[in-house]
Amino acid sequence: MKIALLGTGRMGLPMARRLCEAGHTVSVWNRTREKAQPLAASGATVCDTPAQAVADAEITVGMLESGPIVQDVLFAQDAARAMRRGSLFIDMASIQPREARDHAARLGELGVDCLDAPVSGGTVGAENGTLVIMVGGKAPDFERAVPVFQVFGRATHVGPHGTGQLTKLANQMIVGITIGAVAESLLLCAKGGADMAKVREAITGGFADSRILQLHGQRMVERDFAPRARMSVQAKDMRNALATAEEIGFDAPITRLFEQLYAAGLEHGLTDLDHSGLFVELASRNGMR
Repeated sequence: MKIALLGTGRMGLPMARRLCEAGHTVSVWNRTREKAQPLAASGATVCDTPAQAVADAEITVGMLESGPIVQDVLFAQDAARAMRRGSLFIDMASIQPREARDHAARLGELGVDCLDAPVSGGTVGAENGTLVIMVGGKAPDFERAVPVFQVFGRATHVGPHGTGQLTKLANQMIVGITIGAVAESLLLCAKGGADMAKVREAITGGFADSRILQLHGQRMVERDFAPRARMSVQAKDMRNALATAEEIGFDAPITRLFEQLYAAGLEHGLTDLDHSGLFVELASRNGMR
């Protein structure tokens, strides 16, 4: 299959490489060409413009940073007009549901089908093909995309346009809030004189166990906040969740509280830490390190 991939950053690069390894004919574009160039060794065609990359593609995958960037690449840089009528655009960026619906409508006017398909699983999932993919759009388009999704991980069709993004927001709400719960709980125990590592060990396997406790809890114990998923991205997702909640008339007080905590972390210089670095913000509020 002829596939284009736009955006070869930390996620897009291994995803494009997996498409090449699966035997697809792949063309790629990235704003900074040097970041896409290594894919030439895997057999991909590295293009100078997004329009050039998508011109012959049956399916185009977008792994871009934000809604405004997706809009710019599609409509200001003319990628959308360069796509073949009847081709499919899979937007795997994490953007607001209303943006996904708007992009789908505008692409539809050009004869291009669309799915919003944000992911969870980070760079490890992208490299290993174990991403969780939440897909919004029409069922026939989802079926067309299955061969691509199978290269990346496990995909679930959750509803019409925008609902893939809504599901991703739900995922990020759970992740962001649970990181805070784990951090606050471990810090409480440490403040009271317990060994934080032993507290984590004791809770693991019980009803409060979770991937967040296992992975992020260990990072907190080790004070290892090298970015896998950045605080700045988690904060963006919490803001998007609140914006969407407001649009549909839903009160989200827990998410609002944690959005404020992540925002405070950014104000205090934690922007480039892993999102488990919320631990640092909560520790500082209690005179701890």
